[in-house]
Amino acid sequence: MNQKNSLGLNSCFLDIDDPIQLFHEWMEEAKKTEPNDPNAVALATSNKKNIPSVRMVLLKDFNKDGFVFYTNLNSQKGNELKENPYAAMCFHWKSLLRQIRINGKVSLVSDQVADEYYSSRAYESRIGAWASKQSEELNSREQLIKSMQDYKKKYSNKSDVPRPGHWSGWVLSPNSIEFWLDGENRIHERLKYNKDKSGKWIKSLLSP
Repeated sequence: MNQKNSLGLNSCFLDIDDPIQLFHEWMEEAKKTEPNDPNAVALATSNKKNIPSVRMVLLKDFNKDGFVFYTNLNSQKGNELKENPYAAMCFHWKSLLRQIRINGKVSLVSDQVADEYYSSRAYESRIGAWASKQSEELNSREQLIKSMQDYKKKYSNKSDVPRPGHWSGWVLSPNSIEFWLDGENRIHERLKYNKDKSGKWIKSLLSP
């Protein structure tokens, strides 16, 4: 059996011209093998002074337009994305010995999309979006708990908790996506897709 694709890479890279489709295939494999949160991704941002920061977030959707995550828009990452709309993502699936790196520009999802996702969240999570002033200094844990209790009184109807105006989703529209597979003796396999000016994806091999 031939275990290589047409580029001489492991067959897991397939022979696909669309990296979003290949991402889907790898994500489906990760769902089978990762014990927790296969959609967890490191998100790197930087502020207007080009000082970087990185944290883990959860990918909530992806399609031809990009990769979607949600956050408080006044959090550190929210403010940095407003100052500098370029970001990077890195998925690492230890169980598969695979990584995916994504670079691109972010924009806000529509209010309709944000509303639909917000309404699908658990009641406590929706209350938390109101109660937490994400990334701001907290005097005590009790302060946060009291804020949540106050908002639970305000929005006691669990089916009617409006989405806060400061909470929404970002979509990272990729201009490059790299697929990485661990190799013996650090001779890894790397396949990168770059989007050209016409919007076409161009594939290239990278040295490990």
